[in-house]
Amino acid sequence: MPHTRVRNHSPIPDVNWDSGLKEMNETWKGAVACLGVAFFFVMTIGIIYWQVVDQPNKNWIIKGRYSGLIWERNTHSLILQTLSENMTYVEINVGNFPDIEQPFVKNLCWLNKTEFCYTWDSVVDLKILLDHSFSDGTECYHIDWMPKQCDIKVKDCFSMTNISWYGGAGLSAQHWPMNNVNMPLQPFVISSLKSHPTGFGSVLERYFLGSTGVSVLVNSDIPISISIERNRFFCMETPSSKEKTPLQYTVCIGQTMRSVHQEMANRLHDNRKRTLPNVDIVWMPLWKHYGISDSAAKLERELRSFHNKLMRHGLGECLIGLNEHSTMLLSKKDHMLIDPHGVRSQRQRRGPHQVRHLNLLITTSPYASINSEQFQNYLKEGKDNYWLSLSSKVDASLTPVLTKWKSRFSVRLNITSEDAVNWYLNTVRALKHKLGAEYVKFEGVEGNTFLEQSIQPPKGLEGDRYTGFLAEMAAKLGNSTIVTATTRSSYLPVFVQMIPLHSDWSYSGLKGIIPSVLHYSLLGYNFFIPDAIGGTLADEFLTDEELFIRWLQIVTFLPVMSFNTPPWVCCDDWVLNLTRQYINKHHNFVAPLVTKYAEEWISSGNPIYRPVWWISQNDPVAFAIDNEFLIGDEVLIAPIVEQGQVHRDIFLPGNDYKWMDTKTSRVFDGGTVLKHYFCSLLEIPVFIKTS
Repeated sequence: MPHTRVRNHSPIPDVNWDSGLKEMNETWKGAVACLGVAFFFVMTIGIIYWQVVDQPNKNWIIKGRYSGLIWERNTHSLILQTLSENMTYVEINVGNFPDIEQPFVKNLCWLNKTEFCYTWDSVVDLKILLDHSFSDGTECYHIDWMPKQCDIKVKDCFSMTNISWYGGAGLSAQHWPMNNVNMPLQPFVISSLKSHPTGFGSVLERYFLGSTGVSVLVNSDIPISISIERNRFFCMETPSSKEKTPLQYTVCIGQTMRSVHQEMANRLHDNRKRTLPNVDIVWMPLWKHYGISDSAAKLERELRSFHNKLMRHGLGECLIGLNEHSTMLLSKKDHMLIDPHGVRSQRQRRGPHQVRHLNLLITTSPYASINSEQFQNYLKEGKDNYWLSLSSKVDASLTPVLTKWKSRFSVRLNITSEDAVNWYLNTVRALKHKLGAEYVKFEGVEGNTFLEQSIQPPKGLEGDRYTGFLAEMAAKLGNSTIVTATTRSSYLPVFVQMIPLHSDWSYSGLKGIIPSVLHYSLLGYNFFIPDAIGGTLADEFLTDEELFIRWLQIVTFLPVMSFNTPPWVCCDDWVLNLTRQYINKHHNFVAPLVTKYAEEWISSGNPIYRPVWWISQNDPVAFAIDNEFLIGDEVLIAPIVEQGQVHRDIFLPGNDYKWMDTKTSRVFDGGTVLKHYFCSLLEIPVFIKTS
């Protein structure tokens, strides 16, 4: 009987079960491992893709009522835009710091909707505070970069793409707007442009205004340096130091450039009350005395002769300006001595001065030549501590710090000493009284002696505060004071002397006058004295008749007419007659306008001299016009500033304005351009608002 075999119905043979199980375990382990690696690889690629490709290039970091700040990760920029993103106010590039990839910026102060906080790689903290405490349509962002370590420089750059910028500091070749300027990085303090033509000069404020309706106001307490790259950006940077120096500024936006400026101008100086200087000088021309005398007696004869010649030529009542050398000659005639309390010395002889009947402007400075008899007397009288000095480490004696002033080794007034300041002011007051001078010009305000001499400045005299302090000190001489440079002091009752110019047609000469006028006025310095007709930088008389006349025509419409070259020296008799006519025009037409709008400046802060965009706020054509200006809103001046030209295009601002040509009495609509307008050498185009 055949053997019957029992069948195994299982698909897996019994004999192979154990070994098969082992083989399957190893296979699945390998498969799972491969899947895990693949999954990790895919996730890594996905994260990288999300960070680099798929993530948005920008994200909102803070939003206000009208605008907001966006972080642009590709360019490392903060972009201030409208909420609808249809308009960019300004793009702020954080410069070369931080030099690391920041794919997505998150707010560490997310619980507070008006604040933004972030830390970059434990190197610097950024904090932004939104401020709504302004009129409707205006809001501000207070931006604070705080290094977390010492010796870190923070730098922000403000783009010039599709935006015109104004403000900042005066320049030796002033442009309007400042987009066309190149300036190397340097401390933001006033320099003497005569000795340092690539520096900042004359009038300086930490305030910038953009044509998109944006303003930038830099914290007044921090040291900064500024650079400008033509048509690209201007940058502000903190210095490297052993301290953690922050970069702090406020960016504000408004409905128009004019509205944001009106909002911020009053905050430039903490809403201090504005005061008018003595505007008598507006009504009479200023003639710079050109004689070089070596004795007081000879100088007095020259002054009387010069005054008589002005009167013979029918040039009217005038003010005669004396330089510092001539002022010192007259001051020594009676050997006047003043003690620290302003009491007259008994050795002073009071003889009547032969120049007291003249209207004089005298000049002084906080310097004294070490070779002068004046300085030797100071030392004999024990006033060596009245000059900036260093203390000896051996015997604590004081050694005055030497500096150069007008090519002579000199010492500078110790403005940290209240006794020294009071003594100096009393000396100048006594000199004014002695000479019967109404106006005094205070030179040597530029720079910072502590910075120049590498001396640690006292608190409150750092950077540009030094110049501001000197301007305040000069203002104590009265409201008939003229300063050659100033900052933080547009509310003071002083006139500002504009920088000396070249005797040519460039932006360092004639063409730079109107940009300077607009710059001074925008920053609140409406009472300025332009450089003398023809320029004084060359320190010689002008001989170009055409340049003299075109310069004369512009200066006629400024607050003060200032002369260096007498017309009978440079030109023919007909130019003398023309000069007389323009002096009368200034007296009868311009001076009343200036005093009228001076009252408006007191009440509102609006500038007396205004750019054409003041009434054409949304017209890009107006933003770059640097050869026209307004007096108030009612008179437009459009002079010839190109050599040999008798034609020019004239932009008439204000779409709802009508302007009457004073030459032809024709009326033109505002918002238009008069092409190829004819203007002979004897004329200057002037238009008056009629409606």
